[in-house]
Amino acid sequence: MSLMEQPVAADPHRVERRDGMIVEWDVPIAMDDGVVLRADVFRPPGSAACPVVMSYGPYAKGLSFQQGYPSAWQQMVEHFPEVTHGSSGLYQNWEVVDPERWVPDGYACVRVDGRGAGRSPGHIEPWSGRESRDFYACIEWAAAQPWSNGKVGLNGISYYGMNQWQVASLRPPHLAAICVWEGAADFYRDVSHHGGIYCTFLANWYRQQVTSVQHGLGRRGPRSVVTGDLVCGPETLDAAELAASCSDLGEDV
Repeated sequence: MSLMEQPVAADPHRVERRDGMIVEWDVPIAMDDGVVLRADVFRPPGSAACPVVMSYGPYAKGLSFQQGYPSAWQQMVEHFPEVTHGSSGLYQNWEVVDPERWVPDGYACVRVDGRGAGRSPGHIEPWSGRESRDFYACIEWAAAQPWSNGKVGLNGISYYGMNQWQVASLRPPHLAAICVWEGAADFYRDVSHHGGIYCTFLANWYRQQVTSVQHGLGRRGPRSVVTGDLVCGPETLDAAELAASCSDLGEDV
């Protein structure tokens, strides 16, 4: 069944109060070409406007740390048990902030599924100009929300660090700060050709961590242990449609 033949689902955006937070699931953010990305927003109860901590990336916001990376999670909590102090860990995702730690301090945490990943439709092309423009639009969207004080900061590790530098270079008016963790600065020297030697990491990473949660996997993908939603969107596309909706990163490199 093609994307056009899929039944039209009701808007998945919904709001609930849980664990001391207001949580909005699958908030729609429209891009300039008509593609609608989806974000989860965790914010404090009440009407006070707050600063925003945002991440935008390909790892699927609905895939919890424990579910997607169980061995890494076990090692982390075994060696650093303080990670779970004061947090249920239920809302932790790979390489981004834990809202149960940030929301009580007055921040809104916004996680955006990048174009073509998780619950956001579109064509996946990591670190592309299109992705940076989308990220810019998400920053400006967050700044305009009634629960926001207009100041947006970015935080995240690795991929989420690299695309912070890229979007910051576009100078979004409401970007107030970036916090880059372990982000490569030179794609050739730091990522794809260490010492001039081609590195196969990207091709393997792309297959294992990105296209494994591509939008359109639908029923073939995982379900969120938090919400029960399909992590990779409600539509289930065939292999040809999925292949046409993502770049071949390994070949490109």
